[in-house]
Amino acid sequence: MTDTPPPARDWRDTVFLPKTDFPMKAGLAQKEPAILDRWARIGIYDRLREQREGRERFILHDGPPYANGDIHMGHAMNKVLKDIIVRSQSLLGKDAPYVPGWDCHGLPIEWKIEEAYRAKKKSKDEVPAAEFRAECREYAAKWVGVQRGQFERLGIMGDWADPYLTMNYASEAAIAGELLKFAMSGQLYRGAKPVMWSPVEKTALAEAEVEYEDVTSTQIDVAFEIVEAPNAPELVGAHAVIWTTTPWTIPVNQALAYGEEIEYTAIRVAGRVLLFASDLIVDSLARQGSSSSPWLSEGSGWTVVWSGKGTALAGAVARHPMHHLGGFFAKPRPFLAGDFVTTDAGTGLVHMAPDHGEDDFALCKANGIDPVFAVTDDGKYRDDWAWLGGQGSVINQKFTGPDGPICTDLREAGALLSAAPFQHSYPHSWRSKARVIFRCTPQWFIPMDRSANSDLPGAGRSAEIGEQSEPWEPKEPSPLQGRGLGEGDVSQSSALATAPLPNPLPASGEREQASNNPTLRGLALDAIERTRWIPARSQNRIRSMVEGRPDWVISRQRAWGVPIPLYVKSKTGDYLRDPAVNARILDAFTAGGADAWFAADHQALLGTSHDLADYEVVSDILDVWFDSGSTHVFTVEARYGEGVRADLYLEGSDQHRGWFQSSLLESCGTRGRAPYDAVLTHGFALDGNGRKMSKSLGNVVDPLKIIGESGADILRLWVAQTDYFEDVRIGKEVLAGTGDTYRKLRNTFRYLLGALDGFTDAERVEVADMPALERYVLSELGRLDRELRAAAEAFEFNRYTRALADFANDDLSAFFFDIRKDSLYCDAADSVKRRSYRTVLDVLFHALVRYAAPVLAFTAEEVWQARYPSEDGSVHFLEWPELPALPGDMPMGTEWADLRRLREAVTEAIEPYRREKTVRSSLEAEVTLPELPLPADDLAELFITSTVHQGGDGIAIARSEHHKCGRCWRLLPEVAEDGALCHRCEEVTA
Repeated sequence: MTDTPPPARDWRDTVFLPKTDFPMKAGLAQKEPAILDRWARIGIYDRLREQREGRERFILHDGPPYANGDIHMGHAMNKVLKDIIVRSQSLLGKDAPYVPGWDCHGLPIEWKIEEAYRAKKKSKDEVPAAEFRAECREYAAKWVGVQRGQFERLGIMGDWADPYLTMNYASEAAIAGELLKFAMSGQLYRGAKPVMWSPVEKTALAEAEVEYEDVTSTQIDVAFEIVEAPNAPELVGAHAVIWTTTPWTIPVNQALAYGEEIEYTAIRVAGRVLLFASDLIVDSLARQGSSSSPWLSEGSGWTVVWSGKGTALAGAVARHPMHHLGGFFAKPRPFLAGDFVTTDAGTGLVHMAPDHGEDDFALCKANGIDPVFAVTDDGKYRDDWAWLGGQGSVINQKFTGPDGPICTDLREAGALLSAAPFQHSYPHSWRSKARVIFRCTPQWFIPMDRSANSDLPGAGRSAEIGEQSEPWEPKEPSPLQGRGLGEGDVSQSSALATAPLPNPLPASGEREQASNNPTLRGLALDAIERTRWIPARSQNRIRSMVEGRPDWVISRQRAWGVPIPLYVKSKTGDYLRDPAVNARILDAFTAGGADAWFAADHQALLGTSHDLADYEVVSDILDVWFDSGSTHVFTVEARYGEGVRADLYLEGSDQHRGWFQSSLLESCGTRGRAPYDAVLTHGFALDGNGRKMSKSLGNVVDPLKIIGESGADILRLWVAQTDYFEDVRIGKEVLAGTGDTYRKLRNTFRYLLGALDGFTDAERVEVADMPALERYVLSELGRLDRELRAAAEAFEFNRYTRALADFANDDLSAFFFDIRKDSLYCDAADSVKRRSYRTVLDVLFHALVRYAAPVLAFTAEEVWQARYPSEDGSVHFLEWPELPALPGDMPMGTEWADLRRLREAVTEAIEPYRREKTVRSSLEAEVTLPELPLPADDLAELFITSTVHQGGDGIAIARSEHHKCGRCWRLLPEVAEDGALCHRCEEVTA
């Protein structure tokens, strides 16, 4: 009978395997709400403010989103990036409060209420204004609540109990107060200029409320008969040809513009004499011969009648094609020299409609020609207009098309030379998506280029009126009216006042050194130079916008907003500047909000010094960009002190023409400097293919769905990983990569928690007593620490997250953890090497969990609580880690870099033997190397091989002939047979 050998001893119970309850599967979507609930219970935001009281403060002022609708990916990206920055500044030891806010006024909200009315076949004009405004307030409040919950679910830590809202009474009072500062210092005037106007929404629009889309319009060539030409009598009877893509402006034409240095030629063709710029004759005739209204026969020849420079057209006069209607249309149309006229396209002659173009307005005004206000707020011609009265709308393409009434009437008058489709980019309302027009209306403006004048009559005195400059009244009756709020009609007899710009007065303290150009534009450009722009190239963008922007149109003809609380003298058009009246106005706003103006006893506000009968009560509301541009006043200054400015503004790149700029102009106009020290601009979130997200394309990536399925930390990590200074992509593939990075970081923390099971301070080893590998890893941690600190201070979290992930993957998991797992599992618990390793793991844990906390807000908390469970504790109370000091004479970088490269080469050399199954793991391999100044045993541990021999010519690999230790699985010469123990394991298990 053969004896059966006893089974080999199972040594697993003697191996120190990592032990932790921290799960590999994250389950973030289920865990994160519970973490949020605990943060709410312990009042984490308020406690952090208490802990950081007295520290250096870092203020990121939140740009207010509109309170309408669920958040989208742009919201999520923006808020997460802000939160990462605020948390990182807190980690750096600063007091970093975050006050979220909402923009609650304006067209987006008002439009939603109107949509609900339209669905019920109801007009907002049928509803009392106070009731309409109350509905807008209720709607905004609803969405503030919804969005607040969604932002909190993203892990955004802030003062959610007391956010700022532009519709709070105190906010509305502050906004009105800022407007009155402009008025009191003379930086305000009412004038008539063409502004972007939405006929659908019946209001002026800011540039930031306009988007451009490719459209097909109707291009027309129209002939104006020349009736006088003192410098070129040959042209009398000829027809000056103009080209336009806005046929609806022909009914308000008042002049023709030419370029003085342009060469013009009059030609006889098909029985008519036509005047063009010489360089554009061929193109113009081709257009006229191929349009839907051709009058040229194919192959028509032409002869030159006259040619000369534009200067010869000075004093010439044409008549309107519809002159037979008399009145306005019978007036002569003078030729005016315009430096904006070019030969890039068209005919080289431009028709002038001062109601509907900036160049038109300026040139005509300089020549004594005023707007006529023929187009009403809904885009139709006035009922009393001789041609097309009551018709429109001018944005209706059938109305302005080749077969519409404009072209038909011009064709019948013999003036329409061409009418054809024309594709081009055209402005549209961001909200209604309808075309907008330039329309001249009485509006309130803040001037950009008025010379400074601090000696205005009435400055600093009571009961003075804003200085009148160049009184102006429309020559034709104005059809414009307000919305019926208070005394809302725009007085047809009121002059529109313009006032020079004085030196802006600072709110308090000593004003910064101002620009040599003391206009608002000059102050703003100077402030731009003094501000840190991130990325640096964004400075050029906002500078160019400020350099070229027109006066700021701050009035809107809507209902839901902060009113312009001014009284205008009916006889002169001057606005009242009385500090006592202003104080009563602001007291009323503080008590009852903006509604107080519309329901006010205006005589009581005016007091006994002024008679209401002498004044017009302004009923326009403020542009919402003025609202948001004033948020620094009732958020930053109101909470942290007058004169305090934000350390950082952070929004998307579109805000160079929006919030960044309106805040800059508002603060420069009232304080002489910017409201921020730095501005960070991020790009837009696109779909996985790099396309703009659109419901019509079906490519919208919903952040709420991602949170519900994968958790907020995945979305937060995606934001941090992107190069957010550019447009970024998000989709399934992108998120899969983010998930992979997350899993690796999570597994790093899981390993640390397991490997540190039972660790106490008694185990610690001083750095000087540690093996070289541990000291090297600590030096690499120090390098990472410096890199992360620099990235955090530069707000470069793409770099921050990449460095953290690379360190966890390359330096720890693939290197340090891999090498030292043998020591962790098999060395004696009191061995210096194992204790040193666990000491460094503890240092790593405390550093990495802090580094990760700004980005992985929930996971870092879960990790911290797994090791230090506490109802009141939080990883977010911690500050930047203090790392142990390293001996100054200890060589690290170069030597270890060489060793790591050698390790990679050895691993690569072993791989073919693994594929051929000559060795099953690196522990079965023997390595022969050239002579190195390191012990062979240290090299074998570094390479995780059986043994290392030195003295060879290169790297040689062979399978070890030694037996395998039954406990640590190393193949060593002292192991007598497979399953027996090596010397170390015998000592540990003895």
